[in-house]
Amino acid sequence: MLNAISMWVRSSAIRPVPAYAKVSEAALESVRQGLAEDEDDAREQLDEAFERFEREQPCLAAHIGDVLAETGDETALALGYFLVLTVWLAFDHAHGPQIEEVTAEAISATQETLELDQELRDSGPDEPLESDDIIAMEQPALLGFVHENLHAAADSHDGLQEDDLDNIYRVVLVQILVLSYAIASPSGFPVGRAEAQA
Repeated sequence: MLNAISMWVRSSAIRPVPAYAKVSEAALESVRQGLAEDEDDAREQLDEAFERFEREQPCLAAHIGDVLAETGDETALALGYFLVLTVWLAFDHAHGPQIEEVTAEAISATQETLELDQELRDSGPDEPLESDDIIAMEQPALLGFVHENLHAAADSHDGLQEDDLDNIYRVVLVQILVLSYAIASPSGFPVGRAEAQA
């Protein structure tokens, strides 16, 4: 089974996420617990996180803002910002100052990579995985969190439009990948073949 998974990953246009850039379940859970303690505190934390996100990642924040601005539903918009900011807080909790600023070029390249990867999968009828399955292998805690919240929102809010949820999902996938690739390599960390070819 491991060999099959490795083969699928190698046939993907999505670059592997280095081991040092993973966001652990513990890091995500710490952020989740902090946001769950008190609703007013959580709102304040998210407001502060948004301001810091805009300051530290201006290109990524602007891109996400443009995408979410296309969402007409207030519930979907709130969900989008909640997911984006929780993902950002999880990266910040796990990696802090090791997160480099994401450029507009990196965002565009990541969007193109996702499109190319989907084209590869569409052209291979026997391909068992989708692009988000590959990302889930690379950042399982984050993708699990995103899926959980999107499914819960879809189940509890009948008025949510599928297009809005798809846009939110896609922009969060881009965010997860570009932040994963923006983590500075620790001194002396061995570079794997896949990373060296990137």
